[in-house]
Amino acid sequence: MKSAPIDLNRVRYLFSRPARLATADFIYREIATRMLERLRLVKLDPARVLDVGCGRGADIRILQGQYPQAQIVGIDGSFQGLTLARKEQTAASVFLNRLTSFFSGNSNSEWDVICGDFCQMPISEQSMNLVWSNMALHWHSEPDQVFKEWRRLLTTHGLLMFSCFGPDSLKEIRHAFDEADCLAHTLPFVDMHDFGDMLVNAGFATPVMDMEVITLTYTSVAQLLSEVRALGGNPLETRGRGLMGKMAWRRACDRLEQMRMHDGRIPLTLEIIYGHAFKPELKRANPGESIIKFDILRK
Repeated sequence: MKSAPIDLNRVRYLFSRPARLATADFIYREIATRMLERLRLVKLDPARVLDVGCGRGADIRILQGQYPQAQIVGIDGSFQGLTLARKEQTAASVFLNRLTSFFSGNSNSEWDVICGDFCQMPISEQSMNLVWSNMALHWHSEPDQVFKEWRRLLTTHGLLMFSCFGPDSLKEIRHAFDEADCLAHTLPFVDMHDFGDMLVNAGFATPVMDMEVITLTYTSVAQLLSEVRALGGNPLETRGRGLMGKMAWRRACDRLEQMRMHDGRIPLTLEIIYGHAFKPELKRANPGESIIKFDILRK
């Protein structure tokens, strides 16, 4: 099931220029902090952790801090981002290992990064105790298949924890450009209830989904649009391939101007979906046997 006609090659291209995305990094850092608060409520001591959509590796450092004895693996579709991740992580690891060795005399934290598709990862089956993905799932056109792949990688009782944009994200952009042309300018983000159904269908147990709305505000339309582009841009196959006409662009900007609130600032809505689920123990009958469940009626 495809969530949207997303051009994955376009996604890789949009994320191949990390400097272009830097101004929106504070959003990902804030969501990572909120994910970590949720993760700390779960009793877990993973030996191997996978960060899906690791980008430059900022979340790898967070996971290393939470699980200093674990092996951390990051995967991303952008080779350029992973190149920066390796450089930054090497520098950080050298400093951390020196600091840890000074205080405790040892450090077992390990990490690595690989380039690959979220649906077909070059990682062994049942090799991960925790799969973590911060704001990456909405960039893939087949989230149901991604969930199946993540389940394949997890050990029994392993944990999946992820975040992504929900349907109300960037609604101001959609409203502003609705009358400009007949093309979609933002992704049609998936509802959290649909994600819950996908998790169950993929074989996860008792998924927990919740969401929150974060509203950013801007002093100018140019500042708002610049930050929307820094969030990733438009990877849809149905996107416009040429420049928008001046009149259409002006109308869209005027509609954004009309959204100014009482304090004079323009809002931008981000609906953040959080989800986590465990991989249950696989129940199998012996050859030639069937498992039949009975409900006992008690008087």
